[in-house]
Amino acid sequence: MKVVEVGSMTRAAEQLHVAQPALGLQIRQLERDLGVDLLVRHSRGAVPTSAGTRLFERARSILKLIEETRQEITAAGRRARENVALGVTPSIMRQLGSDILLDARAQLPEVFLSLVEEMSFVLLDALEKEELDLALAYNVAERPGLVRKPVLEEDLLLVTAPSAEAQGDTIALAKALEYDLVQAGERDMVRRLIHAAAGPLSLPVKIAFEAQSIAAMKDIAACGVAASIMPFGTAVDELRRGTLTGRRIEQPAVKRTLYLVRLSKRPPFKHQVAMSRFLERMLRRLADSLGPLAHPLADVADAANLST
Repeated sequence: MKVVEVGSMTRAAEQLHVAQPALGLQIRQLERDLGVDLLVRHSRGAVPTSAGTRLFERARSILKLIEETRQEITAAGRRARENVALGVTPSIMRQLGSDILLDARAQLPEVFLSLVEEMSFVLLDALEKEELDLALAYNVAERPGLVRKPVLEEDLLLVTAPSAEAQGDTIALAKALEYDLVQAGERDMVRRLIHAAAGPLSLPVKIAFEAQSIAAMKDIAACGVAASIMPFGTAVDELRRGTLTGRRIEQPAVKRTLYLVRLSKRPPFKHQVAMSRFLERMLRRLADSLGPLAHPLADVADAANLST
């Protein structure tokens, strides 16, 4: 219902988007129902009677109350939604992207999901500070106060510029380490995995370039100046376009392990079953993206079950 001040029936009809005769009929019907005149009609239009003015003021108050009530109910509904902060690594984000948020909106209508993208060690620090509720992080060591559940192992790749020698799907670790490498700093998890795999074989690791920028690492590899050992997700776009080539490392494989991590003291989620199902679908999509590089460590449904 829309209320307008009536000085002209024509103007009132235009504001209400109805024909003037139809508006006149509705007002006369209302007058008959109330048993009182609401308008004094004359040749220049119409003016409200005292009863009409009283009805107008009361109707405006009622409509205002309806709008305020609507806003209060809507705000209460937003407050009732459960806020969940989920941390993921850049490689997961590159593979699943903004679909995580779109899926959450469709699958978790009673949950407001906040997505945080950071390196694994940053996500764990944020969990301990209670800035996150859940995280998908790699190679998580036991830490007091954290519950970790292994989800899958992932083979790492030797990433190089496309060339005649960069053929095949796999490469032995010894051959991979013959390349000059561009890797992140010593705190980086992948770099530690490389040294851990090379150590028992007494193989040297030739770090020719050190870069904390993933983009710089990929640029150097694409130029053919050096190679890099990295996860599939880190270079997923370039690998799919063919500007970089990736070969799975074997003999032995260089692997990393993905964990679902949460605070042990955190109370159960209000929508725990729905959250578990959402995570299950998310993990299945990640495994599908990795293909043969992914090795599930447990049934995906069990891995995503937040009640255990």
